[in-house]
Amino acid sequence: MAQLYRDIIEKRNACFSQEVAYLTVFHVIFVFFVWTYWKSVFTPPQQPDKKFQMSYTDKERYENEERPEGQRQVLMEMARKLPVYTRTGNGAIRFCDRCQLIKPDRCHHCSVCATCVLKMDHHCPWVNNCIGFSNYKFFLLFLAYSLLYCVYIAATVFKYFIKFWTGELTNGRSKFHVLFLLFVAIMFFVSLLFLFGYHCWLVSQNRSTLEAFSAPVFQNGPDKNGFNLGLAKNLQQVFGEERSLWLLPVVSSQGDGHFFPTRTLSEARNPLLANEEQWEEDGLEDDGHGCHRGSSFAVEMET
Repeated sequence: MAQLYRDIIEKRNACFSQEVAYLTVFHVIFVFFVWTYWKSVFTPPQQPDKKFQMSYTDKERYENEERPEGQRQVLMEMARKLPVYTRTGNGAIRFCDRCQLIKPDRCHHCSVCATCVLKMDHHCPWVNNCIGFSNYKFFLLFLAYSLLYCVYIAATVFKYFIKFWTGELTNGRSKFHVLFLLFVAIMFFVSLLFLFGYHCWLVSQNRSTLEAFSAPVFQNGPDKNGFNLGLAKNLQQVFGEERSLWLLPVVSSQGDGHFFPTRTLSEARNPLLANEEQWEEDGLEDDGHGCHRGSSFAVEMET
């Protein structure tokens, strides 16, 4: 009798330890899941710097110019001072008439947010926010922890599903909970797996969702791999150089969203190989080269 009592106590202690372990791991994953979701939702999309916007003088000159050549000249002078290398499909300057600015590389106007967003990926209804440079890392981590959350729930519930299948689980309410949790977890896992896998592929190629559908256009024409620097550098652009911060929803991405290195230096001079001041100095020194580059510009309004 005493031995039976000890066996019962040991079994209860083992079950209690298992439950504590399950709850601990569950809440760790849950905290990261909520944290990344919060950052994805409440991190505002980053807008272009003021230097990309038309000054009062340039805007006045632009609006007073009736000739297209005059308007083209105003935009040419603005673009010559800015490190922008991508074009529209017909080789025009990427100018947003709504925000009245020259778009930085990989920047697009979001009609939902009504603003231009740096390195815009897409507007996500899941988080009711525009996913771009400022929160793309948070969005990826949100997908990763959501996927892990579903896997963990399915794994911990699966053994009770086996008990239900074999008839060992007799409680009616428990049957409903087990079936509901398992199938919902599997359903979300499958849908998230495809979405997360797609974005992992985008990161490996250094593309945004928009760029995957429409390749960025450089001076030499469209190039879907124009920003592809190799897997290691592509990961560093999104997650940063400090690997200890990769799994944490904190800001660690490289750059400020305005300038991105390109795959080949022949397309354009690379603004990330030096700081912005150095780029501007080079632009002044190579004024003749800049004029030749400006001659290929055209004006096209984008929204």
